[in-house]
Amino acid sequence: MPIAIDFFLKYGYWILFLWVLIEQLGAPIPSVPILLTAGTLTATHKLSLSLVLLAVVLGSLISDSLWYLMGKKYGGVVVKLICRLSMESNTCVRKTEAYFSKRGAGALIVAKFIPGLSSVAAPIAGQTGMEYRLFAVYDTAGILLWALAFTLSGRFFGDFLKHHPNAFDWVARFGFLLFALLLLAFFIYRFFRQRAFIREIRLARVDPRELKEMMDHDQPVYIVDLRHPLDYLPDPRTLPGAILLSPDKLVQHCSEIPRDRDVVLFCTCPSEATAAKMALTIRRMGVYRVRPLLGGFDEWKRLGYPLVDIAPNAA
Repeated sequence: MPIAIDFFLKYGYWILFLWVLIEQLGAPIPSVPILLTAGTLTATHKLSLSLVLLAVVLGSLISDSLWYLMGKKYGGVVVKLICRLSMESNTCVRKTEAYFSKRGAGALIVAKFIPGLSSVAAPIAGQTGMEYRLFAVYDTAGILLWALAFTLSGRFFGDFLKHHPNAFDWVARFGFLLFALLLLAFFIYRFFRQRAFIREIRLARVDPRELKEMMDHDQPVYIVDLRHPLDYLPDPRTLPGAILLSPDKLVQHCSEIPRDRDVVLFCTCPSEATAAKMALTIRRMGVYRVRPLLGGFDEWKRLGYPLVDIAPNAA
């Protein structure tokens, strides 16, 4: 038996526990390949399915609980930190906030399956003041559903190998190499996707100083605040003249956006992700003079530029 497989069989439960724990804490190491591997080995009874699931649930729940507590204490600061650590750093917290607004704790059931959502679901649950017992119940259910989906997929593959001994011998011999190649392909794909996304942002965004100069010279500009109401809690202010529109509302009202002036979008996401994506979206709908604000609300505020209070009913 290859050394890698033998090592995994000997320390498999600890490897699963630590791997999932570290990944859920923010390390860019995907857990799906190792869950599939563990599921495959349960088919031959070399690993116990119940112990595999227990290791995964414990590792993920401990990590999620830590992020929940940090989100409860530090709020949006922790959410932004996870966005930067996550493999889905270009996916803004917008998706998670929208899910929580519509589904509440139920969003935790599907969070592990959705890139970006899984990274920030726990701290946003803490930020919104969800009771920990409720969080733990729904989060555990979501983790178990996620773990079962991939370990059972691996088990199905293992059952196939068990009935085809020649194929099993081949996988046992080259399984570690295949696992390494899958991880490498995953990282290469993410790297190039992120590079392409960042390149699009850099070509489109507007510097806050440029926007301030436009406003000082009374140049017509249409400013859209894309932030979620949760983002208003730490500082309920916005840029002068900004229109408060969620991404969905922006698309719905796209026909009302003026075409004779610059349209500036801003959010609080890392790399202006939501603003950049919405800029590309409404460009395809015929609004060509649209640009995300470099650094978003945080950079505008850091530079000391004017802000106005958001009306309570608007927030």
